[in-house]
Amino acid sequence: MKYIFSVILLYFFFGMILFIFQRKILFNKSSKPGSPIEYNLDNTKEEIIITDDNIELLSWYHFGNKNLPLLVYFHGNSFHIGDRANRIKKYIDQNWSVLIVSWRGFAGTKGKPTEKNLYKDGEGTIRWISENTGFKLNQVVIYGESLGTGVAIELATKYQFLSVVLEAPFTSIEDIAKKRYRIFPTKYLVKDKFDNYSKIDSLKTPLLVISGKRDEIVPHDHSIKLYEKAKVKKKCVFIDEAIHNNLYDFGIEKDVIEFNLKLWKSI
Repeated sequence: MKYIFSVILLYFFFGMILFIFQRKILFNKSSKPGSPIEYNLDNTKEEIIITDDNIELLSWYHFGNKNLPLLVYFHGNSFHIGDRANRIKKYIDQNWSVLIVSWRGFAGTKGKPTEKNLYKDGEGTIRWISENTGFKLNQVVIYGESLGTGVAIELATKYQFLSVVLEAPFTSIEDIAKKRYRIFPTKYLVKDKFDNYSKIDSLKTPLLVISGKRDEIVPHDHSIKLYEKAKVKKKCVFIDEAIHNNLYDFGIEKDVIEFNLKLWKSI
């Protein structure tokens, strides 16, 4: 009886720890990056995007050829925007305009990252684009990486963009937690659900889904489920050997560029 009681006690203890610290796990906040030039990003400026609740988001903006799309990059749950410099440079080198945005709490910015608050960051970004860049929303590619796909999908259910690109997307945080913490009732414990699966068939914009079949963080079948449920014009790029963080080793920027330039010609 004592053994059973100890097991039950440990179960509730570890469940409580996961519940209390889940946002520290989901939002692995980063330090402030250096300036864009330190990452070999020429003609890229630091910009501050101010949200409706007055949070200042550190962002980098590169204005390229106005006759090519603007790619808006929403990053994943770890590291800062400087750690994505080698990725966005691939688009900058093709004369695209690029805006990469730090979530609140990341890159030395103030604020508490939550699902609701990241949606505010996304809305603030859309407003900044409309007021400062000269690009119309149907000339904008919304690019979500991992956690960033949650915000990308939320925005793409509200606005008509050139496209939405999802790199290593997930169906929901609840589904991720359910697989990772099987013994706990995650349905009732997850605070930030980012339920992409329930929204994906409400997209207003063409969709490109990119995933590695060996993804060790987000199971590849999440991408398959999202792609199959989406009702818009769509394309998938599923790479046999790729894992979660090495998709650019397989040249996925070429797929992003090709998909969007075909759409660009029709606007």
